[in-house]
Amino acid sequence: MTISRLPITGFSNPAVKAARALREKKHRRREERFLAEGLRLLTEAREAGIVPEALWLGQHRDPHPLVDALERAVADSGGTIYETTTDILSKISGKDNPQTVLGVFADLPTSLATLDRSRSGIWLVAQAMRDPGNLGTMLRTCDAVGAGGLILVDQCVDPFSVEAVRASMGAVFTVPLAQADWSDFLIWLRAGPGQLVGTSLNTTHDYRGAAYASPTFLLIGNEAQGLPAQYEAECDLLVKIPMLGKADSLNAAVAGAVMAYEVLAQQG
Repeated sequence: MTISRLPITGFSNPAVKAARALREKKHRRREERFLAEGLRLLTEAREAGIVPEALWLGQHRDPHPLVDALERAVADSGGTIYETTTDILSKISGKDNPQTVLGVFADLPTSLATLDRSRSGIWLVAQAMRDPGNLGTMLRTCDAVGAGGLILVDQCVDPFSVEAVRASMGAVFTVPLAQADWSDFLIWLRAGPGQLVGTSLNTTHDYRGAAYASPTFLLIGNEAQGLPAQYEAECDLLVKIPMLGKADSLNAAVAGAVMAYEVLAQQG
């Protein structure tokens, strides 16, 4: 099979401008597209059955069978393959030392209606999460514990930002993801089985001594403020993670991972 690659050497090329614009949230939303970079991450996507609409390759990349597989998958799906300079890849990715493989993907579904709560006994729910690194880490935690997915409640960081996608290490392609406001999430949650467990300092229940029912929805609050009082009131159970030092709380993504593994231990 002969694969066609379009050479691009000019910064003013419309395809370069369009890909570069996807680093900004307003353009991602308008185009319903996002960027992902790196051979490992794009291979994770391909193995999950998700192929980029456009594949950007560096001119001086090293030969690799996984790159060949990506090219074939993009060509088979009718996508476009560009071959360009390191400087242009740097302009698109925003990194001084860019990866030699970059993809433009169509947005993934994020509706609550796409979730199957019977998929797993563990789910993570992040409320007003602001840090893309935390979001990416929570996606990786979901993948590690076999969680059903990650639900983003209220105004969270864009899960398809370059930083969040990078931090997910490919989990954004393998873990179901949903976005909703609090009221819609509660309606969806109460329409079926599910125990809502919140992490809070306003309780005496130690997370290790609590009983978790399946499916368990672990609600993690905002990095700075934690859960609002009205959200805590909606939880079926509030638990806290003991803090033996001077810090009053863990990083949000770390707290989610600690909780997820405790639930996994009980349900396993």
